[in-house]
Formats: sequence, structure tokens, C-alpha cells
Amino acid sequence: MEYTDAIKSTPVVLVEFYAEWCPHCKKMMPVIDQIKELLNGVVDIYQLDIDLNQKLADVEEVTATPTFIIYRDGKPVWRESGEMDGQYLLEKIQSFI
Repeated sequence: MEYTDAIKSTPVVLVEFYAEWCPHCKKMMPVIDQIKELLNGVVDIYQLDIDLNQKLADVEEVTATPTFIIYRDGKPVWRESGEMDGQYLLEKIQSFI
């Protein structure tokens, strides 16, 4: 699926740019898995490895990992980088639903 289609797949979409070698990304993986379960069918969540998606990461101006971007109706409405509390991220996503 093309990125432009993915960010429009549901009204609210979360994209995470991560790297396999990033310790903060590794800590966020179980958090993202839990959020995927909680929001299954409501919000699509895409995780993109910056090493495999370098051009896209450049286009999206990703300079740190992990970087989270929330899209609403295909437009970015929130963006933050770094390790964060799972409840904070969940509430942030839910605020756009």
C-alpha cells in the first residue's frame, strides 16, 4: 500500500517511524502492540523502519526515532519523537477520533 493511501485508510491513522537498532524504539514496541489491540478496527497503525524507508523518512522530515505522526483525514495533526508513556500516546490518538 502506498503511504498516501495508508494515511487515509481510516479517519485517524498513527504512523511510527522506528529503527531496529534504536533502544527507545524497542521499548515502545510492546506499547504500540497494546495500542493496536485496544484500537483494532478504529485506528490503523503503521510502523515503518527508517532504514528500509529512508526516502519516505526524508520526505516526512524524520530526524529522530521513534517519531509518531497522527493523521486525521490524511492530514498530519500531531507529531512527537522519542520514548513516551503509553497512556499519553493512547489519549493523544483518542483525542482525534
